[in-house]
Amino acid sequence: MKIILFIVFFAVFFEAGLISSYTIVTSQPPDVGKLIGMQIDEITSLISFGSGSNILNTQSNKVINNHDEVAAALQNKTGLSGINVQSLSAQISGNSKQTVIPVNITVMGYQDAISGGNTSQIVISANQTYSITASANGTLKNGGIVIDVNSIQITSTRKIYGNTNGT
Repeated sequence: MKIILFIVFFAVFFEAGLISSYTIVTSQPPDVGKLIGMQIDEITSLISFGSGSNILNTQSNKVINNHDEVAAALQNKTGLSGINVQSLSAQISGNSKQTVIPVNITVMGYQDAISGGNTSQIVISANQTYSITASANGTLKNGGIVIDVNSIQITSTRKIYGNTNGT
């Protein structure tokens, strides 16, 4: 009986702490239903971890059928000078029988180095190289995947090589 009472008190104080910390961090009133729903979803995903969950599925590479449109959308969203289409790759995981599949996109991009200014010197410098990771939705078609360019969200942009002296 003491153990059950301890577990109940622990759960009540945990929830109270979660709700109050949410209020402190966001400065907004919490949506208790969403917070509890999120916790239940996380607990059920942990319980079903070994029974064929998406966490254990391996990712598979797919050929992007509309690579030019995807490259143009990525270039617009990142503000880079260009995208290396040869490095564009898409990985899917989970059930490929779904109509809309979440896709992870990785690609290399570059930013032209601006040099010179109002000086008479010629400065030769290399382009800055970036690694871009994005997520999007896609549909399987003709052995590849067609990515919905409107659903592309940039998740990270990492500078791999670039001029560090600010020119």
